[in-house]
Amino acid sequence: MDLFSRIADSEHEQVLFGYDAASGLRAIVAIHSTQLGPALGGTRFYPYADEGDALADALRLSRAMTAKAAAAGLDLGGGKAVIIGDPRRIKSERLIRAFARQVHSLGGRYITAEDVGTSTADIDLMRRDTPHVVGLSTALGGSGDPSPATAIGVVHAMRAVAERLWDNDDLGGRHIVVAGVGKVGSALARALAEAGARVTVANRTPGVAERLAGEIGADVVPFAGSHATTCDLFAPCALGGVLDAVSIGQLRCRAVVGSANNQLSSPAMARLIEQRGIAYGPDFVVNAGGLINAAEERTGYDGARAAAAVATIRQTTRSVLERAEREHLTSADAALRLAEDRIAAITAIRPPRT
Repeated sequence: MDLFSRIADSEHEQVLFGYDAASGLRAIVAIHSTQLGPALGGTRFYPYADEGDALADALRLSRAMTAKAAAAGLDLGGGKAVIIGDPRRIKSERLIRAFARQVHSLGGRYITAEDVGTSTADIDLMRRDTPHVVGLSTALGGSGDPSPATAIGVVHAMRAVAERLWDNDDLGGRHIVVAGVGKVGSALARALAEAGARVTVANRTPGVAERLAGEIGADVVPFAGSHATTCDLFAPCALGGVLDAVSIGQLRCRAVVGSANNQLSSPAMARLIEQRGIAYGPDFVVNAGGLINAAEERTGYDGARAAAAVATIRQTTRSVLERAEREHLTSADAALRLAEDRIAAITAIRPPRT
């Protein structure tokens, strides 16, 4: 199937391919929906094998952003951008600003932020060429690095799941495995340690988990087998697709609640998790803290207001779990219905934005 057929089948509103020969920029911006508002989603800078893989990632991630924003109660749609290449080798001021001009050409239909391979400094640089960015540094009046807010949102979701499983939201003494301790995972592990949890960490890059463990008093397990560690909660916080038929069969936890996007290798995996008697916190509900936090910049960022907004993830997670039980759905399906219901309700009272 050619690229344009894949785009047509994905039901996206718009896909933009951006190129700048001098800087080496090769980028794709995927706008899935603007029914609730402008599409907001980060820019992922990654050495994809080819344009097909990059397009697939942009389409998948932007669709998830639509559901994430809708479930979080935001007046935003879903979008995502990818830049093809190794940021350690080709990132430059010209490339970042060339990409910003691509974003600006969309006239505000897409708002970008940082993601894997991009940083707050990159967003500050983009701001010189377009106002359609969030996640600016605090020095520029923005919300800064979204990782801490994402991590705190996961903690709120964990408390909702704990309350459901054990009638107590206290994470003190609970054994929690955090697989992937990059920016979000490390912030999550620190927050859990401060909450009194017994934390075990794992990471693909040698030495990273060990250094963090030494700082917070955590245990370390190999990344490859981390999902099979006996624990109360398993938190996948690296790249997606980790929950497939094999890994789900090896889980030794009561619940999966993590920050990684697209954790399920396919939608059918949600039912498989449920059949094993394991609770699942849908990723696009659980990891919405960074989006919620950054979205506050659109009305003038206020830290206290943003923290209160991130805390609503706990109630959203609780509502999803209750609906799943009440309607005999998987939690993933219940979360999707929550998002779809809100989109339908809001678009019924106003026409979609263009």
